[in-house]
Amino acid sequence: MALVVTQEVPTSSTMALPHGPSGVGQARRRLRDELLGRGTPETVVDDAVLVLSELLGNACRHGRPLRDGARVPGIRASWYIDEDGLLTLEVTDGGGPTRPRPASPSLTARGGRGLGIVGTLTLDWGVREEPGALTVWAVLPVRGRHARRSGGARSIRPPAPTTSRDALRRYVGLFDDLG
Repeated sequence: MALVVTQEVPTSSTMALPHGPSGVGQARRRLRDELLGRGTPETVVDDAVLVLSELLGNACRHGRPLRDGARVPGIRASWYIDEDGLLTLEVTDGGGPTRPRPASPSLTARGGRGLGIVGTLTLDWGVREEPGALTVWAVLPVRGRHARRSGGARSIRPPAPTTSRDALRRYVGLFDDLG
């Protein structure tokens, strides 16, 4: 009799990160590892990691830290794959003085291209506001039946707001691998 050991790869993750660049690399590595562990094509993984980097960078650059009772104010990154094979990435911060929108930078500008990149690599993206929090979300196809980078009409609905119960489930799930 052979003993087979399997490791379950999560379909969703949530990470609390410090407000600043120090947690961005950790989030990118975790997203990459989890997606590759699920057999996600490497091109999709690369796109997802780039989109997550852009969203986290914008949250650190333009948003305030979340102040939701955490010991260290920060930002929250989460992702999940739904039953249709769509990967949703979400980054939540404490909001800022302006609402996220794509810019039209000059050729010599040092920044301002991030949300344009996000728009090019994803099926759709958007913003969801709640009291004290702003979430930027983006949806990427994981499986081939979804047209990639169509540039045309989009049929993706924005993710529903996360309830406190959903947030608690995701938060508790962070500790599943500790014990």
